[in-house]
Order: sequence, then structure tokens, then C-alpha cells
Amino acid sequence: MVTLTRHVIRQVTLQTLFGLSANLDAQPEAVIMQALAGDPELENVTEVPAEVLDLVQKVQAYTDDADLMISKYLIEGWTLDRLNLIDLEIMRIAIYEANQGDVPTKVAVNEALNLAKEFTDDSSAKFINGILSKVLTF
Repeated sequence: MVTLTRHVIRQVTLQTLFGLSANLDAQPEAVIMQALAGDPELENVTEVPAEVLDLVQKVQAYTDDADLMISKYLIEGWTLDRLNLIDLEIMRIAIYEANQGDVPTKVAVNEALNLAKEFTDDSSAKFINGILSKVLTF
């Protein structure tokens, strides 16, 4: 059994949440396995890692709360549906982890910025940092 780092768990969670938002009929387990298969270091994982499925489900359950927090800090005229979906999913993970998980706020924000650097661009990372610094005042 492969042990996944917290960062890899977040990466796969992000990819899974993004995939699920694109295909509402997909099963989380199938999307998780797809994400794992896309990583050469993880393609031999044969079972859905419980840590990933757990985080996916918890972030999904917390989405409405996270979205309300994010919405409060969007500039006038902007709504969640105008945001880049990957940015939104990164912020949802960070907000869940900081508010409901066992992750210190600074770590949640730092991990969100690392994911943004991997999956988006500099302007998205700055946007994510700005929103999270307001939502997760630390």
C-alpha cells in the first residue's frame, strides 16, 4: 500500500473535485482512480485511498459554507460562477481544512498557494491569496 503525503492527498482531491464538477454523474471513487492513474508515481495504486475519498466528501459537504464565505469578498458584480473553477476548488479545500479540519490556517493557505502554482498561474495565486487572507483572517 502506498502512503500518500498530505500534499498529494490535496492534489488528488483537487483533481477529483474538478472532475466531479465537470461530470455531475461521475462517482468520486472513479474520478479519484483516474487522477491517480494520471500520475506515474501513483498509477500502481489499486484501491481508492481512504484519506482522499474522506477529504473529497468533507469538502463537498462544506461547499455551501465555503462558497458563502468566498462570495462575501468578491468585488461587486462578480459571482461564484464567474470564477475559474480550479481556483474555486482550491479555495474550498483550504477553507474546509482551516475551519473544519485539523490544519492550521497558515498551512491551509500555504498549501492552497502551492496547488495554485501547480495548477493555475500567478494571477490566480494572487487572487486565491487575497480571498483566503480575508476569509481566513489569521
